[in-house]
Amino acid sequence: MTTETATTGFLGWIDKRFPLTKVWREHLSEYYAPKNFNFWYYFGSLAILVLVIQILTGVWLAMNYKPSAADAFASVEYIMRDVNWGWLLRYMHSTGASFFFIAVYLHMFRALLYGSYRKPRELLWIIGVILYLAMMATAFFGYLLPWGQMSYWGAQVIVNLFSAVPVIGEDLSVWVRGDYVISDATLNRFFAFHFLLPFILVALVFIHIVALHRVGSNNPDGIEIKENKDEHGIPKDGIPFHPYYTVKDIVGVVVFLAVFATVIFFAPDFGGLFLEAPNFQPANPLKTPEHIAPVWYFTPFYAMLRAVPPMFGSQFPGVVVMFAAILIMFFLPWLDRSPVKSIRYKGILSKIALTIFAISFVALAYLGLQPATPIATLMARIFTGLYFAFFLLMPFYTKMEKTKPVPERVTQ
Repeated sequence: MTTETATTGFLGWIDKRFPLTKVWREHLSEYYAPKNFNFWYYFGSLAILVLVIQILTGVWLAMNYKPSAADAFASVEYIMRDVNWGWLLRYMHSTGASFFFIAVYLHMFRALLYGSYRKPRELLWIIGVILYLAMMATAFFGYLLPWGQMSYWGAQVIVNLFSAVPVIGEDLSVWVRGDYVISDATLNRFFAFHFLLPFILVALVFIHIVALHRVGSNNPDGIEIKENKDEHGIPKDGIPFHPYYTVKDIVGVVVFLAVFATVIFFAPDFGGLFLEAPNFQPANPLKTPEHIAPVWYFTPFYAMLRAVPPMFGSQFPGVVVMFAAILIMFFLPWLDRSPVKSIRYKGILSKIALTIFAISFVALAYLGLQPATPIATLMARIFTGLYFAFFLLMPFYTKMEKTKPVPERVTQ
């Protein structure tokens, strides 16, 4: 192992009072990551980058935003038209929300690909799912803030779901709104939560990274590099995270920022996916939009909600299915019974199941954006069944399939 050397000068003065170089060594220069990271390993660092962008732009937007039903929409217009570079800040924030979910969805898919939720990373995965739930809550609270037509009515639909809970539903929905309808009180509390939650996200990201560095990074082969070390205690298949992966991540950041800037400058609404047309109209409680749909990153779960028929006039079964679709992710580490981690060495059943799961999720996202026609509802029910089948049948197909032998050392 490398020996710790005392630092001198100003850095030495800091080290006596704060473990700066120790943290640098343990988490960057002497943190050994597998040497076979590929394209899928960009999205964790990109998600952190977008979170920083969201916090910085959000703070600047909050300086000119007024969280009141009378002034919220006008204050957004003021930011767009009269604040210096306000339009850029607003578009960076609205586009950043969608890119945040894109990065996180791809990051989670990589975990499914290579078994990053398996032992010893069960807690790491659980922390990640909690992070995802906190992200969704942050996005939901922020969605009402522009006080546009779709913001208002989308929040109306989602908050009304709480009223479907038996016995306590009505009181629960009033408690969430702070009023009997979506009003000034709702907007104020949503603004407060939207401002607070990103800092909770930062804390969860920190915990996520600490947990990651405790157990070590997974890799495309699903091999634990800590189990094969040289005489100095350094993993034979590991390389220092800095400078190798910091430079690699910088390449990913440059490409990402190029795409990010292209969307901001040329298609900030992204055809209505990132910013819906009704949201450019002030909220009108007396006029319901022709088709109410949440923003795209919520639509898979919205499609599941609509796919479940009401029971005794209540939408509660759909609410249960919608939340179950997220909560079932917590149990994933114990549902996978395969002797191998990576999809590279799993059998054909796992590969087919993961492919169907990915197609189902994308299809549900599309169906959630469409009007609830009989055909769309039928398709949503089919894809909802396939979504849950991926998890519920996993203990069976992962155990019965034939797997490939895993190499002793990681492959390039």
